[in-house]
Amino acid sequence: MSTAEEFDVVVVGGGPSGSTVASFVAKQGHRVLLLEKESFPRYQIGESLLPATVHGICGLLGVSEEIERAGFTRKLGGTFRWGSSPEPWSFAFAISPRMAGPTSHAYQVERMKFDDILLKHSRKLGVDVREECSVTEVIEDGDRVTGVAYTDSDGARHTVRARYVVDASGNKSRIHRRAGGERTYSDFFRNIAIFGYFEGGKRLPAPKQGNIFCVAFDEGWFWYIPLSDTLTSVGAVVTREFADSVQGDPADALARLIAKCPRIDDLLTDAERVTEGVYGQVRVRKDYSYSNSRYWRPGMVLVGDAACFIDPVFSSGVHLATYSALLAARSINSVLAGELDEEESFGEFEARYRHEYGLFYEFLVSFYDMNSDHNSYFWQAKKVTSFADSELEAFVELVGGVASLDGAFVDAESVRARFKHTAGELERSVSQADRTGGDDSTPMYQSEIMGSVMEQGTQIQVQAALGGDLDPAEALFAGGLVPSADGLRWAASAEQ
Repeated sequence: MSTAEEFDVVVVGGGPSGSTVASFVAKQGHRVLLLEKESFPRYQIGESLLPATVHGICGLLGVSEEIERAGFTRKLGGTFRWGSSPEPWSFAFAISPRMAGPTSHAYQVERMKFDDILLKHSRKLGVDVREECSVTEVIEDGDRVTGVAYTDSDGARHTVRARYVVDASGNKSRIHRRAGGERTYSDFFRNIAIFGYFEGGKRLPAPKQGNIFCVAFDEGWFWYIPLSDTLTSVGAVVTREFADSVQGDPADALARLIAKCPRIDDLLTDAERVTEGVYGQVRVRKDYSYSNSRYWRPGMVLVGDAACFIDPVFSSGVHLATYSALLAARSINSVLAGELDEEESFGEFEARYRHEYGLFYEFLVSFYDMNSDHNSYFWQAKKVTSFADSELEAFVELVGGVASLDGAFVDAESVRARFKHTAGELERSVSQADRTGGDDSTPMYQSEIMGSVMEQGTQIQVQAALGGDLDPAEALFAGGLVPSADGLRWAASAEQ
């Protein structure tokens, strides 16, 4: 074993959360090592992005123009067959005053290409990126994490000492427990996703041809993501009781589900499933909505899917991953600069990350509940009234009172009442959508929850658009911190 190297920060994982936190820390002049077990480009699911990632995080990173040049499918919003009406409805990012102007779009991306762009950008910023390196051990000194051990592609073992270790290694993280917490899975969202890729699928009529299309049916719901003019990601989210049906050939199971969903079946009438290369496999993912009880400990922080993940219906995965990376980078940069103590800085990180996760959790539970036309087992189980008290109490414990600034989440019954109110508000807004062939964009942005869900992402977009020169915002929590003018550290609020 060679002598331990020294870095300010070691990042484990080269996906969007890992490359983002590494880049933001490197931009402050710190020495950063990123260890990635695979060789990029590599396959990854999660292809539908939100504007906050494209125009906010990527803007602050300085990689927006490169993303634009990559030629990804332009996404103006989303289209849904969801709710009490049998006809589809759409929302457009441009409808929201928070998304007006040139940032009123996102992209459908092939993650192999998107992630590779972000990782290469980290290298340009001075991050020492080492691929095919697997972390085998987290090194501790008393109560503090002080580094990692890893093996390289030749099997040689190395040790690295660092002020901070960032676990950005995703849902399959082997080291997340070293942060001192446990991963709790959501009973409400404990589903199975089965998905594959198709060539030659139809597109929605212009200008919605780049939209993600989400379709509810009796067994669950489908996503239909146009990755290019010809390539489409198609997946079904079904109840975990369906597990026996996918024990055999996943391709057969996916084909059976497609046949049960007429709208998806029609879009794939002339399509053929890809059977070779990285897109040639039908994959299954189980029990994928969860959160860790702790997001950090002295010397270690969890970001992205290593910390938590929520159901993919609103394409929030990459947003939460990169947003948490920015929050963690602010905390690391502030402590390394000697401006704030660790407890205060990382307390702000965890509170804000749980707040964002809690908002999406409330939105998605309510979004499922508004699909009131289905009486199947799947949709009955997705009713707020079917929520077990234990699940609601677990949510209260998860968000620790920060997800609602008005204190609405205090016990199981208050959570149930709040979610039911939000579901009704969403259903009322969706019911106003024009489905006659005219402008069928729903005024969903008028709902309180949508404003809350988009708020932090919009602030990051504004900061990126202004070149990182933003007047201090109000603290999100009483006595809390605010982003610095450049967005890369924390600062005391004017109220303190």
